[in-house]
Amino acid sequence: MLGGIGLYLSSPTNREKVLGLLGEHVYLAILPLLIGLAVALPLGALARRGALLRTGTVQASSVLYTVPSLALFVVMPGILGTSITSPANVVVSLAVYTTALLVRPVVDALDAVPGHVVAAAIAMGYRPARRFVAVELPLAVPVLAAGVRVASVSNISLVSVGALIGIGGLGELFTEGFQLRYPAPIVIGILLTLVLALVVDLLLVGLRRLATPWAHAGVGS
Repeated sequence: MLGGIGLYLSSPTNREKVLGLLGEHVYLAILPLLIGLAVALPLGALARRGALLRTGTVQASSVLYTVPSLALFVVMPGILGTSITSPANVVVSLAVYTTALLVRPVVDALDAVPGHVVAAAIAMGYRPARRFVAVELPLAVPVLAAGVRVASVSNISLVSVGALIGIGGLGELFTEGFQLRYPAPIVIGILLTLVLALVVDLLLVGLRRLATPWAHAGVGS
């Protein structure tokens, strides 16, 4: 198996293709993660304004996440007016999935912010928008980060499904391997997908630590 992988990667054309697919995979996974997080944050904050609104928003997001990814990839061109092989289909579809996946973690993270801190911010004259950005959101990061890590791994995995419509980053190595009955590209695709998920997860852990220095004050000192 290692010999087959080495033989496959010995070709400059194959190496260039693998690197290009890896870059495409990163783009198709990370951009929707950022878009989904940007949409889920205000949705989660809005959902906390009432019990009925919270239940409806959380349940709707849960139902939306159950839609098969391939079905959404195929339907999206009709909604966006794009071609079936446009990267926008995967980006928008995964942004929808990310938003659906993160709404509940956003709600839970904001619920975890101590009430007395919010009350103190109100007493100091913080308006809702400023209080959310300067007080609630930073304190919600430790809980929210766990949801973002799950969403990142989910996106990295789901991108590969896009290979079935011609856009799937490393997933294209899977289809190539199956078509040629040659396992080397399949193994390379699997290994690079796992490594990418691990690297992104470690980066998110590092970003969480940088964003919450107070949570680690005194640790190791």
